[in-house]
Amino acid sequence: MSWQAKNLDKKKHCFFGSAGGVSQGLYASLNTNLSSRDDKENIYRNFDVITAQFNMKRSDIFTMRQSITNTAVIARKPSWFEVGADGAVTDNPNILLGIKTADCAPVLLADYQNGVIGAAHAGWRGACSGIIENVVALMEKLGAERKNIAAAIGPCMQQKSFQTKEDMRSVFLAKSADNAKYFKPETAETYLFDLSGYVQDKLRAVGVENIENSGIDTYSTPDYFSYRRNTRSGLIKYDKDYPTQYSCIRL
Repeated sequence: MSWQAKNLDKKKHCFFGSAGGVSQGLYASLNTNLSSRDDKENIYRNFDVITAQFNMKRSDIFTMRQSITNTAVIARKPSWFEVGADGAVTDNPNILLGIKTADCAPVLLADYQNGVIGAAHAGWRGACSGIIENVVALMEKLGAERKNIAAAIGPCMQQKSFQTKEDMRSVFLAKSADNAKYFKPETAETYLFDLSGYVQDKLRAVGVENIENSGIDTYSTPDYFSYRRNTRSGLIKYDKDYPTQYSCIRL
């Protein structure tokens, strides 16, 4: 199952789910994680499936070497996991911007009037440290206007599934006491964190008002890959050996 936001051009973006590819077993079927132990040729074929939806080729992708940071870059030309970053923007209509996720929030943005798009991999660390703000600022540098930006938050781990403890909560409270509202007490030692709500409010705080939030929970929805679900199921035996889905946008 894939998801498309109503506030973005339907023909020019997609939050892909786990189906539609050629990978097998743990990675079935549209896996995009080249760091996994999946057959690399299957992953390449999966990217061909993705790019074909936009009448593009694998060589047209700008996809980052993600590491849950607040680093955002301008994509001038296609790049295949060469640039270390968690956000990218471009005004090049020949580039397909993409990010891979497996519980973190994928965010796609577009100012169609000024011809600028962006993509952010918003893990909780990156979101807390400014990846949303940095992507929007770079879009503005390329000519976008915040009032014209449409943003969509794709499938990610929702609050009902995002269990965490005081150590993570304290990081957010160090930023602002107001962040306590994103943590719902679950037990005496655990909380449930509202990642997509936090990202949505981050977008609003930087002047983006046209926002659509999928509300789809990757952890409890079998149609999406989930790192935490695989971890709790004992399916991850090696570091980085898990499948990821892909979200992408073009002009």
